[in-house]
Amino acid sequence: MPFAVEDLTCDSFLGGRLSVLQPRGGYRAGVDPVLLAAASPVRAGQSVLELGCGAGVAALCLGARVAGLRLTGLELQPRYAALARENAARNRIALSVVEGDLAAPPQEVRQQSFDHVIANPPYFLRARGSAAADSGRERALGEETPLAQWVDAGLRRLVPKGRLTMIQRAERVPELLAALQDRAGDVELLPLAPRAGRPARLVLLRAIKGGGGPFRLLPPMTMHQGAAHDGDRESYTPAIGGVLRNAAAIEWPIA
Repeated sequence: MPFAVEDLTCDSFLGGRLSVLQPRGGYRAGVDPVLLAAASPVRAGQSVLELGCGAGVAALCLGARVAGLRLTGLELQPRYAALARENAARNRIALSVVEGDLAAPPQEVRQQSFDHVIANPPYFLRARGSAAADSGRERALGEETPLAQWVDAGLRRLVPKGRLTMIQRAERVPELLAALQDRAGDVELLPLAPRAGRPARLVLLRAIKGGGGPFRLLPPMTMHQGAAHDGDRESYTPAIGGVLRNAAAIEWPIA
């Protein structure tokens, strides 16, 4: 059954450029999918697949930033897939949403190759934490499909020299790198530190299928200004604020 109207909220992203319906009590997108989209170096005319697109926030952020993309989302949960389609229509962004499991993608996805694949896989191993009460939220946050399988699915769907972009918890970097071994190169890891001098909690990763370049660990990108939270007000750094409010791309450090 689709979400009932009273169970949805309408939320703004990218400074009001996007108006997105999300379940009031289910999985709700925050800044992470926006950062994921901002890290993907897409160009007009290219094709993009988002694995586990949810309500479509990351894919729609890409479409809002770069015109002329061929966007596809793969989503396991039918209610969220339907919501992603509705959000695409509301924002007049072309997004093809396919229902299916990334571990065994439907033919509609298997028969295509993409210039870019993006993904925000579940962060948490449920052997180490408590499950969310809402089933939709739990599927988005608690890992059922192993992280290595997300990487495998992304690489399989890329054209040769296509680019995989992912966001993940910092402690899971070893798993990501192991899954990429001998299959992708030019791997770049951008740590996202909550504040200057703090350990990174999240990382953005980019890799090229069949690439031959070396691994690069980049300087951390700081999310918030100041040493600590100072009242109920926004404290994002100018770079992060530009991404979240103005649909700016992340300025990826160049070697």
